[in-house]
Amino acid sequence: MNRYPLWKNLLVVFALVLGLIYALPNLYGEAPAVQVLPLRSSLKADAALLARVEDALKAAQLTPEAMSLDATSVKARFNDTDTQIKAKDVLQAQLGEDYMVALNLLARSPQWLTNMGALPMYLGLDLRGGVHFLLQIDMKGALDKALESSSSDIRSTLREAKIAYSGVSRDSSVITTKFRDADARTKGEEELKQRFGGLEFNTRDEGSDFLLLAKLRPQEQIRIQESAVQQNLVTLRNRVNELGVSEPVIQQQGADRIVVQLPGVQDTARAKDILGRTATLEVRLVDDEHQMGAGAIAPFGTEIFKDRDGSLLLVKKSVILTGERINDAQPGFDSRNNEPAVHINLDAVGARKFKEATRENVNKRMAIILFEKGRGEVVTAPVIREEIGGGRVQISGRMNTEEAADTALLLRAGALAAPMEIVEERTVGPSLGADNIARGFHSTWVGFAAIAIFMIVYYLMFGGVSVLALGANLLLLVALLSMMQATLTLPGMAAIALTLGMAIDANVLINERIREELRNGVPPQTAIHAGYENAFATILDSNITTLIAGIALFMFGSGPIKGFAVVLCLGILTSMFSAVMVSRALVNLIYGRKVRLNKVAIG
Repeated sequence: MNRYPLWKNLLVVFALVLGLIYALPNLYGEAPAVQVLPLRSSLKADAALLARVEDALKAAQLTPEAMSLDATSVKARFNDTDTQIKAKDVLQAQLGEDYMVALNLLARSPQWLTNMGALPMYLGLDLRGGVHFLLQIDMKGALDKALESSSSDIRSTLREAKIAYSGVSRDSSVITTKFRDADARTKGEEELKQRFGGLEFNTRDEGSDFLLLAKLRPQEQIRIQESAVQQNLVTLRNRVNELGVSEPVIQQQGADRIVVQLPGVQDTARAKDILGRTATLEVRLVDDEHQMGAGAIAPFGTEIFKDRDGSLLLVKKSVILTGERINDAQPGFDSRNNEPAVHINLDAVGARKFKEATRENVNKRMAIILFEKGRGEVVTAPVIREEIGGGRVQISGRMNTEEAADTALLLRAGALAAPMEIVEERTVGPSLGADNIARGFHSTWVGFAAIAIFMIVYYLMFGGVSVLALGANLLLLVALLSMMQATLTLPGMAAIALTLGMAIDANVLINERIREELRNGVPPQTAIHAGYENAFATILDSNITTLIAGIALFMFGSGPIKGFAVVLCLGILTSMFSAVMVSRALVNLIYGRKVRLNKVAIG
């Protein structure tokens, strides 16, 4: 009656062992570290970079606890922050500006756990320390940029359609186009209405001038503002990736603000630098008239850039086209050689300028330069074979599919769609985070101990079983959070404490039901079976109602509320498993094999 089949016992053992393995990494804590990331696409994080870092640290007599190499960076872990800061200065001086050396925190988990995919859960800003920024987007700047672009496109459209006009000007939110006669204005209005669906047009006469007034439609303004927020979010996420931050929080707050939280970041100046960086494209002509030698000085009107092979290239300062004229950029393949390439779509003005430049410079080289953090790199410098029209440009040569995708992403979202300023900056020190962790764990263990004493005193052996089941619940909850790589914050720790109280409630229901059956004269084995079977429906009902509330909090909450909801929902699931399956398995192990059971220790 009170015996589990073999598969159920194996399931409980498997769950507990798996929980122990995945919960273990959280006991080892974190250590100060430095992270080395290549800034140029031609440079890679490989074994050669790892060797350079090791040699530089050895020469400076700095011994790291451990070193590791991943797909994007080299990481070195140290015993204390003093050594960490010395290592950062040494590596930055040795590696130069082609690499970024950032301060960070790394887990101290043993390698065998890491190889199994057992990683510690992420800690939020309030527990780990780090920086918090609140960024305000200049929506007026986004609208002004859209109007300025539309103004230039209107000129190009009328010029291409060969419609005579006497001028295009912009005053605040209105674009005014002047025509010499009503017929030209009518033709111009028809052409522009077909091309510019986001603008609404009105006519007005002023003396001998026939005016066509255009302004953004209300729905177009909303679209531009929403697009600016979304592009800025993508841009910020792309930039924050370079800091190697575990679980950064980058989310919209209100209509025009973005919250950025970077847990574990110790270098605030570096974080602000990354958030404020720009990435754009410039198209210039290559100066093939002058020869470049070692130590040569660029002639007047030219600049020297490196290409992806590290070779020097002399490029004219005059800019033909900038990244502002890019409507879209997508990775793909060159139709001729089937090599990875980036396909770029230009707006009307960009297409016209590019067409004119290629027509006038056939058989000359054109350099496409990617500027990032103020430094330019020549992505490719092809020879212009013929005039290129249609607004479609292709970048190819010396890049793989990953580099093509990265370049396309930078061109699409490398520059901010609208200016932003930091309106709030808050730094949480590691010591404060450690204090919050200590307080959170202290309160959890005090609560656990108080519950354990009460249950053992009141329910004796069954109370002890309930405490063991409660410990299993805590183990499984921490393991689940670690497996999901969830972010634990102070509200999450509050949810853990709440889960402990709710979990023990299920065991109280089971124990009281067994007591009731025993008072009614039911034999102990039957009472145990009936207690678990009859209490299950009540436990299920109470936990489902709480689970519904937790799901609602997750769906409609944000930030800390979502973190609380995630831990609460996971805690409900683990508490049901531990209170029913684990405690029943333990009771079966203690009492289930006794043929004649006359008494049970349940108080």
